[in-house]
Amino acid sequence: MDSTDQALISLLRQNARYTVADLAKKLGVSRGTIRNRMLRLEDASVIVGYTVQLRPDTQTQTIRAWMSIAIEGNMSRQVIASLLGEPCIVALHDTNGRWDLLAELEASTLADLGQALERIRLIRNISNSETSIHLKSYR
Repeated sequence: MDSTDQALISLLRQNARYTVADLAKKLGVSRGTIRNRMLRLEDASVIVGYTVQLRPDTQTQTIRAWMSIAIEGNMSRQVIASLLGEPCIVALHDTNGRWDLLAELEASTLADLGQALERIRLIRNISNSETSIHLKSYR
């Protein structure tokens, strides 16, 4: 995936109902380019479906986790661009202290979460990570 694919996925994550024309305009490419890229991402099972976003308290069958990420050197922009293309990441936060980023992840199964963690750990310039699975919230 290149930066255009990652930007496309990011836009679709914001609003999966964007039209091809809207996506093309936002990315500064042709509608044909968007259509071809979406088909390629679907064929490669990078995009496996389109869905709605629900309030967190209405999602009872979702596995949530937080991944703390350390980045080598000054490669934050490249790592962030790669992470924004990861379908399991629902939010990405800059932090201070030991970790550079905090990624919020959601998956349908532990196997899906495990596959996402494997993909994330292979991203170039991620030097270390630590993942915690959400068990319960207190209000």
